[in-house]
Amino acid sequence: MPDAPAATLPPRNLLAEETSPYLLQHADNPVHWRPWSEAALAEARATGKPILLSIGYAACHWCHVMAHESFENPAIAALMNRHFINIKVDREERPDIDAIYMQALHLMGEHGGWPLTMFLTPDAKPFWGGTYFPPEPRFGRPSFPQVLETIARIARDEPDKVAHNVEALTQALAAMARSRPGSGIGPAQMEQAAAALLRTIDRRDGGLQGAPKFPQSALFRFLWAEHRRSGNRAARAAVMLTLERMSQGGIYDHLGGGYARYSTDARWLVPHFEKMLCDNAQILDLLALLAAAEPDAAAYPAPLWRARAEETVAWLAREMLATPAEDGTAGFAASLDADSEGEEGRFYVWTDAQVRTVLASAGFDPGAIDRFCRAYDVTPEGNWEHRVILNRSAAPEADPAEEVLFARARAALFANRAGRVPPGRDDKVLADWNGLMIAALARAGHVFRRPDWIALAARAFAFVVRHMDAGEAPEGPMGGGRRLWHSWRNGTVRVSGLLTDYASMIRAGVILAGATGDPAPLRAAESWARAALALFADDDGAFFTSPVDAADVIVRAKDAADNAVPSGNGMMADALARLFLVTGEERWRAAAASLVAAYAGGAAEQPWAHPWLLVAADMLERGAAVVVAGAPDDPATQALLTAAHAVPELGVTVQLGGIDLPPGHPAAGKGPVAGRAAAYVCRAGTCGLPVTEPDALRATLAPVVETSPS
Repeated sequence: MPDAPAATLPPRNLLAEETSPYLLQHADNPVHWRPWSEAALAEARATGKPILLSIGYAACHWCHVMAHESFENPAIAALMNRHFINIKVDREERPDIDAIYMQALHLMGEHGGWPLTMFLTPDAKPFWGGTYFPPEPRFGRPSFPQVLETIARIARDEPDKVAHNVEALTQALAAMARSRPGSGIGPAQMEQAAAALLRTIDRRDGGLQGAPKFPQSALFRFLWAEHRRSGNRAARAAVMLTLERMSQGGIYDHLGGGYARYSTDARWLVPHFEKMLCDNAQILDLLALLAAAEPDAAAYPAPLWRARAEETVAWLAREMLATPAEDGTAGFAASLDADSEGEEGRFYVWTDAQVRTVLASAGFDPGAIDRFCRAYDVTPEGNWEHRVILNRSAAPEADPAEEVLFARARAALFANRAGRVPPGRDDKVLADWNGLMIAALARAGHVFRRPDWIALAARAFAFVVRHMDAGEAPEGPMGGGRRLWHSWRNGTVRVSGLLTDYASMIRAGVILAGATGDPAPLRAAESWARAALALFADDDGAFFTSPVDAADVIVRAKDAADNAVPSGNGMMADALARLFLVTGEERWRAAAASLVAAYAGGAAEQPWAHPWLLVAADMLERGAAVVVAGAPDDPATQALLTAAHAVPELGVTVQLGGIDLPPGHPAAGKGPVAGRAAAYVCRAGTCGLPVTEPDALRATLAPVVETSPS
């Protein structure tokens, strides 16, 4: 890092000029917060003070708790200001910073979580940390003032202890940045991963055993892919059980749509009430896959998949569009808060009396009200802290007439709820989270035959292209490309794009191009892929999290382990495999294969930690490119495109033959058959015979054989 300037920053809170809603929530704290910046890091070096790094996000309940208890307390703020340079980071705005210091906390043997509270040397190297600290000793934790005094004393009087911790953590972080090559990923690794995962499934309520319960969409996405690959019925059952229990539980908002971030219990009843774009994107994708597997099924739970998808996209369109741009584009906001009026879940919960009063006022008779209350677990004693979280866990099915009545009752409650003070919204647009939602909408739009969803995806994609473009990338091994910004809010862009941004938007571009027949998203995807190779690629085939010109990280991390957001390397392997399938260009296949090989050793040892990488490896092995040749406005062409998109396969890419196919693509030059639109299914560099009927195309693309019992 460059030499420190002679002057330090002003002795006051400096967050007011930031755009992140989370940082702005702390702009009035008496703490002398600085945003993460070279100026703040230089101040620490100039003063010799250790850094207190606090990381959270706008929708985080315990972040709010610690802010109210400690950061708004003048006495505690005075301690912080006296002993530390205090830096506040929005983990969604800087996931690369968060990942480094969260890894450091794990290396200390501590459980992770937010708020993340880390203590760093003046040159930003970690030496101790934790998560939430109370203002006085409780929960078996020391008070935050005790922690501040102790850490300040150790930093001042025991430099050898600090240096020892720094050296150990720095070496461990550097080791974690190395890839884990292996001999390859094949059926044996897939089966091992599925078997390991299935042993951890909660057979009654779905999800992984125990509490809290997170959606873990990446794991269930892999189990679905393994079911389609091998016919593993237990994998299919685990995915269906989990989605059904989540979709009927309290983690789902039965009035407004959308899934909360996680459930605090093992039954999906009590959510941590924040709603995140990234979670809902991945769940929507799973709902579409399940619906595509049984497109004509009328028996429960098939109608549930459509209902939850429609309600969730309605929530997305109603509440999660960021301020539309003058050009008509609009990205998606990041999250809704858990709290309103200073209380977690206040916006979402009810009492028995409130429900009955609203429904009676809406004209429902007492019998209908009783039936609704039984179905939605509404009781005088409540199901959470003497209040009611609406859910259908105990009564998931009702006859069609009852469901019509329930829908009317929900509408009445929803209209009443609209008069409450709503949770705060973090309306920054994140490129990686938007890419996940764009891809999910493009798939779901075809599966559920909702072209308006595809249009919503195209609108968000155009927003990222036009408003989050960061100019030309340096020349790389595959030429130049366009750079991305990571975050946008109110016309201001922040943070040079990270690996997850490029990977997510590349795959979104490939999927959207196939969904619309418009080649522009594919061209954008190829440009971002060239930029990613120039900015992030390492010699071992893996990709760094931060770009090559990142100057404010202590280590350029690399990781392929999936969490709430898929890892950058996992998504990049998927994106590169898709680029290969739609273009037929060997360079993309080779890059994807090298990336998979770079982490094959780690995936073999811990397959459950690398589900996206495993699916990408399978895509390289079994993936199919469907090229539909025919006039775009011909109904027969559209029927084939819809059939190709609406299959329950992760490794299928679709494109209209009118999109320029490179000469190396196996379908190059192929056209309609006897004047009829035709689809060509290409695998391993070879295309099958032309298919002209949608049912025949679906059969060709759905080769699963249900033979494996486990």
